[in-house]
Amino acid sequence: MIEILNPTMLARAKTTGALVGDILQTLRTRSVVGTNLLDIDRWAEKMILDAGASSCYVDYAPSFGRGPFGHYICTAVNDAVLHGLPHDYTLADGDLLTLDLAVSKGGVAADAAISFVVGNTRPPGDAAMIDATERALAAGIAVAGPGARIGDISHAIGTVLGEAGYPINTEFGGHGIGSTMHQDPHVANTGRPGRGYKLRPGLLLALEPWVMADTAQLVTDADGWTLRSATGCRTAHSEHTIAITDDGAEILTLSK
Repeated sequence: MIEILNPTMLARAKTTGALVGDILQTLRTRSVVGTNLLDIDRWAEKMILDAGASSCYVDYAPSFGRGPFGHYICTAVNDAVLHGLPHDYTLADGDLLTLDLAVSKGGVAADAAISFVVGNTRPPGDAAMIDATERALAAGIAVAGPGARIGDISHAIGTVLGEAGYPINTEFGGHGIGSTMHQDPHVANTGRPGRGYKLRPGLLLALEPWVMADTAQLVTDADGWTLRSATGCRTAHSEHTIAITDDGAEILTLSK
């Protein structure tokens, strides 16, 4: 299903998106050396429920996971990149942490992710890898607008990631979003321009460039959810939910 939101729902989407952005930035500040991933999950739960919102993850049970997910946020550390299931792990200096959060409020969902290094140690290559995903995300947003096609976004993202030297996995990528978290169209992180669904005002998209330092192959953890790099290399992931407008694209998941 591809959903086009009316003005009322778009206004609600902005509220949900701002909430997601604010929660992620608060969690980023709190996620320091010595923080347990389960504490991050509890903090996310409290902020979501205090805002009168609901998690898109707790009851989420897709075919690719061992569902239901049962937690409020994805926490992926170092070689983990997607669907990181919170567990009893204490963050160490130099850990590369990705927080991925999807929330619904007022009948509209928003989805975003950030990657950052915890503590003072800066392992080689992490900053460049995170920067590449952020630049790829910005490039995808820059070409999104009415009349553009999904392939234009995929091509823009893939060009940045490819030029930065990272292998690109196409199993998981961006997606439509609206009254539910995952909708059509799929937005691969590489593709051919001029192809795919033509964007219309009112469409919401969650764009999410992610990379692994030296491989495009994923392996699934024993928990049935967490996806890791097949080589054990480090990973990074950046994501925003955007709304297609008459003039281009508006980022909904920025913090205030």
